[in-house]
Amino acid sequence: MENRKNVIVIGGGFAGVQFIENLDEKLFNVTLLDKINHHQFQPLFYQVATSQLEPSSISFPFRKIFQNKKNVQIRLTEVTAINPETNTVHSTIGDFTYDYLVIAAGCKTNFFGNKVIEENAFTLKSTSDSIELRNHILINFEKIIYASKEEQEALYNIVIVGGGPTGVELAGAFAEIQKHILPKDYPGIDFSRLKIIIIEGSPNTLNSMSDLAHTASRMYLEKLGVEIHTQLVVKDYDGKRAVLSDGKIIPTSNLIWAAGVTSNTFEGLDASVYAHSNRMKVDRTNLVQGYKNVYAVGDIAYMETPKYPKGHPQLANVATNQAKTLAKNLKAIQTKKELKEFEYKDLGSMATIGKNKAVVDLPFIKFKGILAWFTWMFVHLMLILSVKNKLIIFINWAWAYFTKDTSLRLILTQKKKNM
Repeated sequence: MENRKNVIVIGGGFAGVQFIENLDEKLFNVTLLDKINHHQFQPLFYQVATSQLEPSSISFPFRKIFQNKKNVQIRLTEVTAINPETNTVHSTIGDFTYDYLVIAAGCKTNFFGNKVIEENAFTLKSTSDSIELRNHILINFEKIIYASKEEQEALYNIVIVGGGPTGVELAGAFAEIQKHILPKDYPGIDFSRLKIIIIEGSPNTLNSMSDLAHTASRMYLEKLGVEIHTQLVVKDYDGKRAVLSDGKIIPTSNLIWAAGVTSNTFEGLDASVYAHSNRMKVDRTNLVQGYKNVYAVGDIAYMETPKYPKGHPQLANVATNQAKTLAKNLKAIQTKKELKEFEYKDLGSMATIGKNKAVVDLPFIKFKGILAWFTWMFVHLMLILSVKNKLIIFINWAWAYFTKDTSLRLILTQKKKNM
């Protein structure tokens, strides 16, 4: 159809993919702009980082996802600016014009302005971050064999900054590896010296969840041998020493920053559209404040509603439901139907701390233990995009459950060519 409207989507996360999947193919042409060529399943990054899953299990090429959608074009590029006056998106490979712009670019790690920590800490916001962290940790285990006693202390300490879901899931996974796998892989190393340390600024681990989640997650982690320091923050980290807000210094070569996010920003949009953590102010249809055809969905969107006066939680369920609603609303605009206002129905939150250890907060019940663990696994398995990947992950999880081992501890580093 020649009268199709052109929609540009920036970002192929949960919101971007679901928006395109639900958009009417007869009414719209879509161009997806992203820096990488695949959708990433962020909730399982920690399992790649701890050698429990391969990156391919949680990564889905966009061209495969949309290969049956003839109205979708994909461009591998970075957006450099947006010009709403000319309806143009500027990128590293050229300019794109739009009738509607949908910004679904998500968030990046928030270092709260500390450039030194940013340069030296590891993050977990992408598949490549997960691979880099896996390589680094495994290489450090190899270094322990021949390192001096002074050097060994920093290699033995794994410091995780942030006690939210990412932090506790990483800590639990490392603790189980320490107990079941590393002594068999490295019989000459005393892994009782390995310390897994969580530094959390709030009073509790999983602080945004229920009291049951606070107490249960702490109990599970401490049983696994994880050290937990709450109401403290890391003030400095030079790659060798972490300096805490109480003055304590922890020698470590492994500092993982999981202490908050801030939204991606774009040159060309008015500064007034940005709210707390750079989230974009949108109305109940996800229209960005002050614009007629620019929308924001997912983690990047800040929408105040009666149920969520401080904005919605940055969860996959919020992103996918906003995206589906926006896809219907754009069709409604074209067919001159009534628009639907978005409201999120809280489906709950959950986190896993290790084998048979998890916490689940649902609106009507909160529980922990093995039932919570199976619930966590089922929900995450259902969110995986392809049947093939669901099966691969299930087999990996089942194998690890019964053998207490995986065979995925590969160090894969890129060799630099001499130019």
